[in-house]
Amino acid sequence: MNHGNVMPRWIPLVGGVLGSTTCGALLYAWSVFIKPLNAEFGWSRADIALAFAIACLVFGLMTYPAGRLSDRYSPRIVVLIGGIVLCCGFVLSGYIQTKLQLYITYGVIAGFGGGLVYLPPIATAPKWWPDRRALATGFAVVGLGLGSFIMAPLATYIIANSGWRSVFIYVGMAMGIMAVAAALCLKVPPAGWKPAGWEPPRTAQPGDKEDRDYTYAETIRTPQFWLLYTAYFCGSFAGLMVIGHIAGHGIDRGLDPMVAAGAASWLAIANATTRVMSGWIADRIGIKISFVAFFVVQVAAMALLYPSGHLYWALWAVAALIGWNYGAMFTLFPATCLQYYGPTAQATNYGLLFTSWGFAGFLGPFVGGWLKDATGTYSAPFLVGAAVVSISVIIIAFMKPPARKHV
Repeated sequence: MNHGNVMPRWIPLVGGVLGSTTCGALLYAWSVFIKPLNAEFGWSRADIALAFAIACLVFGLMTYPAGRLSDRYSPRIVVLIGGIVLCCGFVLSGYIQTKLQLYITYGVIAGFGGGLVYLPPIATAPKWWPDRRALATGFAVVGLGLGSFIMAPLATYIIANSGWRSVFIYVGMAMGIMAVAAALCLKVPPAGWKPAGWEPPRTAQPGDKEDRDYTYAETIRTPQFWLLYTAYFCGSFAGLMVIGHIAGHGIDRGLDPMVAAGAASWLAIANATTRVMSGWIADRIGIKISFVAFFVVQVAAMALLYPSGHLYWALWAVAALIGWNYGAMFTLFPATCLQYYGPTAQATNYGLLFTSWGFAGFLGPFVGGWLKDATGTYSAPFLVGAAVVSISVIIIAFMKPPARKHV
């Protein structure tokens, strides 16, 4: 059924880009704060990384209730509240004097708001594009890479000219405005709505058993879901460890801070680009083959990261490769979840699956900082990351889809 008075369906895509760009700015440029916080307060790398780890944990754990609240009430309300909370937490981080204050303002408050902002656009945008769901999902998450691409050099420039506190205050205000704008772009299509001229494909022929989607309760009872959960954790653990430390690693190896921040930007560019491209690749060679290929290359890239640190062009290249493989997960995991269990409970299923990213975001950067403090270099953290990604390779290579459900 078509409805003449509904908003243009490209508007929720804009909301997705704005919302995910806000979240990308929140999370993926954290490494530029390591040096200035260490210089002013004398905190260790592990202490500073713990703030990022807490933010990732809270952010990831909030996506599940955010999806449920979005379904029950409205994605617009959830993202609007999240944007206000995120803005308050980030701005307050500009006034901190203790580690505990940083953990609360950035880690808990900003992370809480970011989790509310992130998931509703991913669940809402594809509903307006049933003919191009993968494309709509790609647009809804592409801003995570764009946010860090913009934030890393911008924050480094502001730190050099006005200090790190100004980054939290002024960028926090800008992020709040972006999140509110994203909320205004989100609305669930009316019941029965479909694009003009489009008809849902028929999947069953007369006499065939009709397939049905898994319910949420059925999904979480399958071993495949928890294998996906483990693989998601392992891939995210390594990627978030790098994102949390790559600028600090480059500076430690003798690079200029702006040059080191360039590694974070190249990681972000690849992270954004692959979110659309990896879906295109998977459609042609298969999701499983794509998954294994991305993860195998990620193992090699993690192993090369430390040796490349003293050459800016090598560090940028390896960072881009890591960003490419890491970003692909955010297209391939929801696509696999959708393929295995169907669209009916996708928002809830993927909301739960994404909490593995939150646990990885807590442990990855913190373990990276702890190993750096213990060993004096980033060699051990990056090799541990490579070993953890290897677990994902094994899981994805040998996992088979769950049995189909029939009506």
